[in-house]
Amino acid sequence: MKATILLAEDERDMREVLCDYFTAKSGGELTMISAPDGNTALHLIETQPFDLLLLDIMLPGTDGFALCRAAREQGEAPILFITAREDEQDKLHGYGLGADDYVVKPFSLAVLYAKVQALLRRVRGLNAGDLLTADGISLDPARGTVTAGGRPINLPPKEFALLRVLMERRNRVLTRDELLNLAWGWDFDGSDRVVDSHIKKLRRALGTHADCIKTVVKRGYKLEVDGNESKT
Repeated sequence: MKATILLAEDERDMREVLCDYFTAKSGGELTMISAPDGNTALHLIETQPFDLLLLDIMLPGTDGFALCRAAREQGEAPILFITAREDEQDKLHGYGLGADDYVVKPFSLAVLYAKVQALLRRVRGLNAGDLLTADGISLDPARGTVTAGGRPINLPPKEFALLRVLMERRNRVLTRDELLNLAWGWDFDGSDRVVDSHIKKLRRALGTHADCIKTVVKRGYKLEVDGNESKT
């Protein structure tokens, strides 16, 4: 699939290796645009669209966390951190800012490429599917829109994916691990409690319509509805 990727990486050798590998592996389907520092990357983020962003955290000028925040203000393209920082708090901070995945150096080029392809497929997969309805909430996978009680709700990508999984599996208890895998497909090596943070954000966005999202103690979460509301 054709896609344009921003690579923000200050190590020249790493930039060249990644750009060459991704271009060759994709047969030219992936266009790689690289930035050697955070300020250059920030300018690119603010002036042109990208299908996915690969961000180092420790960059000269603007750091990767600030770039992630700026990218989320611009749109919903997947963001994947590639960094030497492996502290769990750094990972949780990155996810909290809106990152979709986090890969620690050194890493396998093949695995990184597979993660990028999975993120691109997942985002484009949101462009197909039937309208989902439950308890006054409507989710349109084709348009990437959500309404609650007829009111448009602007959800970030992870909260949108999380709500979609819950609605597709209504009245079924899903563990945190299941939600991570189904919503974002991560081979996640941090705490599964990151799901709790996104559930909290989702409930806040849905307001009074969030009552259907139930916490099942020691098990996980479910979207609980009565009747036959489903796909339309």
